[in-house]
Amino acid sequence: MKTVLASRSIEIPKGVDVEVNSREVTVTGTRGTLKRNFKHISMDLRITGSKETKQYIRVDLWFANRKELACVRTVCSHIDNMFIGVTRGFLYKMRFVYSHFPINVTLTGDTVEIRNFLGEKRVRKVKLLEGVEYTRTADVKDQIELSGNDIALVSLTAAQIQQATNIRHKDLRKFLDGIYVSEKGPIPSPDDE
Repeated sequence: MKTVLASRSIEIPKGVDVEVNSREVTVTGTRGTLKRNFKHISMDLRITGSKETKQYIRVDLWFANRKELACVRTVCSHIDNMFIGVTRGFLYKMRFVYSHFPINVTLTGDTVEIRNFLGEKRVRKVKLLEGVEYTRTADVKDQIELSGNDIALVSLTAAQIQQATNIRHKDLRKFLDGIYVSEKGPIPSPDDE
């Protein structure tokens, strides 16, 4: 059965400028600008409200079936993540796990190099995606931090680093070595702590 109208609106936070032009959303904040294209979903995207009071982005979907209805909330979540990205940014923390051979991770230019994984001579290389910053945590041993504005790029870089240390042809219950995401979310603001 088709739903006549599915509608959802998200409040635009203070200090964030939003531009919607034919399902192409551009969000500008203190940390930079993010752009995302939603042209693959046929829905109405518009800014409602006035600049003096509160502004909202309204997502409308007419005569949609069950699968198309799910897209409304998904688009709202994507836009919400863009708001967080341009105001606070996203941080992924990754820990090295090893039982015998210590994993050695270095940054060369914009490439993360993983050496001595399971004692192998092969150097695993993962290219940092655009807008993703790599830092080695100073106070915690065997931990790296990936941060950036775009959650898709930061999480994709973390996933590529984790997949570079996939173990093959061995018992996965015994060989648990690798680099795993230990913590993820928005960058904590100083008043959160």
